[in-house]
Amino acid sequence: MQLQDKVALITGGGSGIGAATAHLFATEGAKVAVLGRTENELNAVVSDIKANNGEAIPVLADISKPEQVEKGVQTVIDHFGRLDIVFANAGINGVWAPVDDLTIEEWQQTININLNGTFYTIKYAVPYLKKQGGAIIINSSVNGTRIFSNTGATAYSATKAGQDAMAKMLAVELGKFKVRVNVICPGAITTQIRDNTTIRNLDKVRPRVDFIDGRIPLTGGKPGKAEEVAQVVLFLASDASSHVTGTEIWIDGAESLLQG
Repeated sequence: MQLQDKVALITGGGSGIGAATAHLFATEGAKVAVLGRTENELNAVVSDIKANNGEAIPVLADISKPEQVEKGVQTVIDHFGRLDIVFANAGINGVWAPVDDLTIEEWQQTININLNGTFYTIKYAVPYLKKQGGAIIINSSVNGTRIFSNTGATAYSATKAGQDAMAKMLAVELGKFKVRVNVICPGAITTQIRDNTTIRNLDKVRPRVDFIDGRIPLTGGKPGKAEEVAQVVLFLASDASSHVTGTEIWIDGAESLLQG
C-alpha cells in the first residue's frame, strides 16, 4: 500500500473530491483525518472508511476561522501523533458576477475560505510536517491558472491563482525540510461545489462561444469524476512523486487548453 501508516489531513473531506480522496487514502493504508464544517457528512465518510477496515477520524472545523483550523490540526496530532500529508481541498465557487456587481462581502467570503483557509491549513500543519518531511497538495482550479474566459469568476480565480503562487513559494521554502508542495487544477468535475455557487448577471458581460464537440476534448464534454482527481492526489502524496514539488497538474481532459 502506497501510504501505509502515513497520517493524512484532508480539508473539505465530507464530499466530492475530498471524500473520494479520503476513501482512496484509507484504502492505501493511510490514517485519515477528515476535516469539514458539516458534521453529518464527515461522520458518513468516516463510518464508510471504518466499515472497510480503514482508520479515520472526523474533525469539525471551518477553514476560514484560524482558531478552528489550529484546534483541528492539534486534534489530529493528539489522536495520531504525527502528520505526513495535507490535502488543502476545501473551497467554494462563491458568487460569479460582473465586478461592479460583486459586493465587498461576497469578495471577502471567497477570499476568506479559499485563500485564507488554505494559508491557515498549511501554517498550522507545517511544524508537524517539518519533523519528518511530507507532502502538501493544494486543490486549485483551471480558473485563474489556465482559463481566464469565465467572465465573472473574478474572486474565485484570484483565490486559485493565489493558491498556485503560494505553492510555488512554499516549495522552495520547505524543500530543505523534505516537504513537497504541489497543486492540482481540476476542470469540470462532478461534485457538489455548484451547491455553493451563485451566478448573477453574467449574460451582460460573458461572451458567447459555442464548442460544437463539447468543452472537454478528451471526453466530448463529459465532466471528470472525483475519483479520477483522487488518483492524482494519491500520486502527489506518495513516494512515487518523491522528486516533484512546486508543480501544477491540470486534471481537465484538455478543457483549459481549449477554453483558456
